[in-house]
Formats: sequence, structure tokens, C-alpha cells
Amino acid sequence: METVSTGNAEHYRWGQGCDGWHLLAGDDLSVIEERMPGGTREVRHRHARSRQFFYVLQGELTLELEGDVHRLRAGQGLHVPPGQAHQACNDSVAEVRMLVVSSPRSHGDRIGAPA
Repeated sequence: METVSTGNAEHYRWGQGCDGWHLLAGDDLSVIEERMPGGTREVRHRHARSRQFFYVLQGELTLELEGDVHRLRAGQGLHVPPGQAHQACNDSVAEVRMLVVSSPRSHGDRIGAPA
């Protein structure tokens, strides 16, 4: 078994210059490290089956969940249940790095971007 890091994991680009690395890419469990430059955000959305846990490694992430705004700093996380509308934003100028843990995997599980 080989150790995994952002140096050898499958990489992808998303959003406005953001990066993601699949540290674990199972159908039943996904662990992704993501990097969001300052001033970037994802599209507000929800997942049909996937529950997610966002855990901040560096910086401050603004995570809107069903209208409630949470400001997560390094060492803090938040659970997003299936079906809950959410949006991750980096409202600062500093980079945010975080882990996004999903069960089952969230890619291909979006059910729209509610207003």
C-alpha cells in the first residue's frame, strides 16, 4: 500500500482557479483536499445521497448551509447532511485549504443549485 499526498493523488481543477486532490476515491467514501484562492466560491448546491464533512486545514472558510453562515477556521469542521443546500466561499484574500469527506462519494450526486 502506497502513502498518498497532494503530490501523487489525482488532481482536478474546479470553479474559479480552485484545486482538488482525490486522496481517497471510493464509491462509498471520498476524501478530497481542496485549495481555494482568496475571493473564490463554489456554486450553491445540494447532494441527493452524499453527506459531507468540511474540515479546514488553513485559512478561514465561509460555509453557508441552508441560509446559516458558518465561518470555519483551521482546526474546525462542519457536517453537511444529504439534501441540504450549501456553498463554500473564501471571502478573504488568503488561500484556504480543507478536507472534504463524503459518504457516499459526492461527484455526480448534485441535485441542482437552489436560489
